[in-house]
Amino acid sequence: MNVLIVGASRGLGLEFVRQYRAAGARITATARDDAALERLHAHGARALKLDVADAASVSGLAWLIDGERFDVVVINAGVYGPTTTGLETPSAADFDAVMHTNVLAPMRLLPQIAEALAPGARVAIISSKMGSLGLRASSTGWLYRASKAAVNSVMRDASLALAGQAIVVSFHPGWVRTDMGGAGADIDATTSIAGMRTVLASVKSADTGSFFNYDGQRLAW
Repeated sequence: MNVLIVGASRGLGLEFVRQYRAAGARITATARDDAALERLHAHGARALKLDVADAASVSGLAWLIDGERFDVVVINAGVYGPTTTGLETPSAADFDAVMHTNVLAPMRLLPQIAEALAPGARVAIISSKMGSLGLRASSTGWLYRASKAAVNSVMRDASLALAGQAIVVSFHPGWVRTDMGGAGADIDATTSIAGMRTVLASVKSADTGSFFNYDGQRLAW
């Protein structure tokens, strides 16, 4: 199996690398800084330097992966942004940082990756249940919520554009004990990634465009 993990410096991305590598997969993984790239090398991955928020960096990805045929691609890079509890207007800088990383980056990455997909490839975008409109019961972190609702739209469009070539889905990884999720979160990264890997291994063509919980439960839009 040939796997690409975008955003693998730590947390969920690094755990994807660890688990797929343990299963014998060939891994290409991206990170921004040299220390993270060294960690990826230590886990047996081919490590590529990539800043998903930088247009020039992303534009070079297609060249770096030219000739590859990935069976699985995970777009994991993301940021939370400001912690808000109500209608607190985000600064322009915060808005740009969150939307560029969580929404524009996948819109830049997907065209770069499309030519490097194996037939029947599975493409996963790490989203969040916080982006669901149907499940929403809080306005906490409304900038992050808006970005994840938007990236779910991006995923649906990608599923249509890549129909017949790849199965494209998005995931809520659960509330995970990572730097972003915090120490009080519900599950550990091992559980989250094992669940998503199981789903990715089992999805069919009819599932493309779906929004899943890490354990395979379908989530409302």
